[in-house]
Amino acid sequence: MKHFEILGQKDTRSGFGAGLLELGRTNPNVVAMCADLTGSLLMNHFQGEFPERFYQAGIAEANMMGVAAGLALGGKIPFTGTFANFSTGRVYDQIRQSIAYSHANVKICASHAGLTLGEDGATHQILEDIGLMKMLPGMTVINPCDYNQTKAATIAIADHHGPVYLRFGRPKWPVFISEETPFIIGKALMLSEGTDVTILATGHLVWKAIEAGHILAEKGISAEIINIHTIKPLDDEAILASVQKTGCVVTAEEHQMNGGLGDAVAQLLSRMLPKPLEMVAVNDSFGESGTPDELLVKYGLDTPNVVEAALKVMARK
Repeated sequence: MKHFEILGQKDTRSGFGAGLLELGRTNPNVVAMCADLTGSLLMNHFQGEFPERFYQAGIAEANMMGVAAGLALGGKIPFTGTFANFSTGRVYDQIRQSIAYSHANVKICASHAGLTLGEDGATHQILEDIGLMKMLPGMTVINPCDYNQTKAATIAIADHHGPVYLRFGRPKWPVFISEETPFIIGKALMLSEGTDVTILATGHLVWKAIEAGHILAEKGISAEIINIHTIKPLDDEAILASVQKTGCVVTAEEHQMNGGLGDAVAQLLSRMLPKPLEMVAVNDSFGESGTPDELLVKYGLDTPNVVEAALKVMARK
């Protein structure tokens, strides 16, 4: 099992803010819009340096999406910013009709996703957003794992033509992906090769998968760990090659079991390579208030849950 050095502790939303600022300096067509959460999404740095390219929409998320679609049709590359709950559930009609249907070049950037939003509770902890977004035709869905990967993803999506949903989070999290690691949309990132079980993880759960891999190694189990930062388009080739080798797979995500990464992998395997699958995800439940770590434990998304799923799926081979 490959060892990963922790380079620091940073929240992924800060990676978005840093990437957006860099884009502002290198791409004059990039504009930014926010729904009254500029500081929370670290968009204030872009606003301060490029005030003429920043639009404060206020608490009017639906209007923000419509304006973003118009800016995109006018040749700009708009990055919208608000919490994931308000970036999807509150504005689904506008995204579907004005952005996805028109294939408008809008980058929907969604912070504070999942249970690790923490104390703000169930009304803000959206766990259905990946499913909502990946069902839209032509929508690219990206869920990076740490600060460096979020920064790289933010920069990469500016060069991708078409609507993108970029999901990131609030808590400080281990930084373990090198700044030099290229971000390629739709291309899974192999973290550690193995032969006994495939673990496909996304977002914050990638680090939990790495921790689980070390525990499994102590038990003599060789886990292949792959970072699925792009959930749509899914890297079918990488997933099928890994599962063909190991014979079983675990998915791990901070999202509902329905509609997320596990759902996408299950569809792929059922068509192409039927093999045992276990999912580490929220099981048909809303969240609640608590610290990020407490909630991950309570809802079964912690490191021991990934280990348990790996042992369970291997027993089904």
